[in-house]
Amino acid sequence: MASTSDIKNGLCMDYNHDIYKVVEFLHVKPGKGPAFVRTKLKSLTNGKVIDNTFPAGHKIDVVRVERRTFQFLYNDDMGYHFMDNDTYEQVNIQGDMIDNADLMKEGSQVEILFHAEKEIPLTIDLPQHIILEVTYTEPGVKGNTATNVTKPATVETGAEIKVPIFINEGDKIKVDSATRSYLERVKE
Repeated sequence: MASTSDIKNGLCMDYNHDIYKVVEFLHVKPGKGPAFVRTKLKSLTNGKVIDNTFPAGHKIDVVRVERRTFQFLYNDDMGYHFMDNDTYEQVNIQGDMIDNADLMKEGSQVEILFHAEKEIPLTIDLPQHIILEVTYTEPGVKGNTATNVTKPATVETGAEIKVPIFINEGDKIKVDSATRSYLERVKE
């Protein structure tokens, strides 16, 4: 058992008969009354995000998890298939467990969180930045670059990203996997 002083981003805990991951937390010490910890928790089974407040010193049940690096192979009607590069063991995971699954390209490396005692996959963390090639976008209008104008662009995985007006087909762009936002154009 741990207490609220052990709460940090990424911590997995058993709460209300479900496994939650701490997305955000804030220790609050008001001028009047006891201290408390305000958290934003994401369920690893259904993906729902809840806000919860724990009183200071409250005991929490921490779930031991292991992070393992896997390679994304392919997806089909059975789900997404990954392979452990060390043991060549393959894991099949349903698409609803993966945030922004349409940003993964075949052969990319991801981290899978496993429940240490039960050996079941809990969630998948994509790399923070992903480099993708733009396969389709409308041509930019010359002279329309004075403001931060964006346009939709389809990338090689089929995902649609908002990009600046100067991005053309064939350009490689860096995308933030958490927010699905354009970061920069990549020169190779």
